[in-house]
Amino acid sequence: MHYFIQGIFVIVGLLAILASLFNWNWFFTAQNTQFIVRNVGRGRARLFYALLGILMIATACYFFMEVQTTLKK
Repeated sequence: MHYFIQGIFVIVGLLAILASLFNWNWFFTAQNTQFIVRNVGRGRARLFYALLGILMIATACYFFMEVQTTLKK
C-alpha cells in the first residue's frame, strides 16, 4: 500500500512539472488551478506548480527511504 501512495505522489509531481515546463493550456485553465493563476499570474503559477511537483516527488522519495529503513529493522 505504501508503494501505491508513493507512486501517486510521483505521478502527480511529474504531471505538475511537465505542465509547468510545456505550459499546457488545459492544465492552467482547469477550475482547480484558476485560483493560483488569477492571483499571481500564469508565469508565477507555472513556477509554483513546478516547485509543488518537485516537493511531491521529494516527499515520495523521503517516504520510500523511511519505509525501507523501517522494514530493515
